[in-house]
Amino acid sequence: ILIPEDFLLPEKEYLLINLPEMRLYYFRGQSFKVFPIGIGDVNKLPPLGKYFIVSKKEKPYWYPPPSIRAEEPDLPKVVPPGPDNPLGDYALYLDRGLYAIHGTNKPESIGRRTTHGCFRLYPEDIKELFQKISLKTPVYVLYEPFKLAIVENKIFLQAYPDVEKLIKSPFLYLLQKLDKMTASKGVSYQINLITLEKILEQPDGLVHEIGKIIEKPSSF
Repeated sequence: ILIPEDFLLPEKEYLLINLPEMRLYYFRGQSFKVFPIGIGDVNKLPPLGKYFIVSKKEKPYWYPPPSIRAEEPDLPKVVPPGPDNPLGDYALYLDRGLYAIHGTNKPESIGRRTTHGCFRLYPEDIKELFQKISLKTPVYVLYEPFKLAIVENKIFLQAYPDVEKLIKSPFLYLLQKLDKMTASKGVSYQINLITLEKILEQPDGLVHEIGKIIEKPSSF
């Protein structure tokens, strides 16, 4: 009887976009890569949830949607490939709405809220992603400004601005997340309230240690 000790993991491929973080994560198997992005302006974020890539276009034409033409009526009905095309040289079209992951002719817009709902990447980043990504790849669009992790019994927080002000009480929100994370493990936790308060006042996107896990005493 042969029992294998090594296994090959399936090459599962997907994208994860965290809007407050303004980052796109590309996962394939056990590897991943992170790309900075530009996102939708105020009240122009796309619906959260699961999408799929249904089309890939190199040197895409841009057809300004009605929402943009209403703001800029002098726009032509179609913009051909070239330096004036806001899609850049590559576009990945999603299966819902008119949303796409694409390049840009304005690299300074990356890391800012300047689109009508699409996701912009630097020209070199969208080229790399375009070459790697497959059709029908799932794309998960999330809204999570506060990321928690427990590593070696230490609690870490990475906080970003709540750009749409969707979380009314960040402190309570984080405590509820920690309760869920620790309940299944049968442990408790301590957090540094002063450190946590400073991070929530000025979220900087850095990883901070905010507390530790405490083993609950055994009951007899």
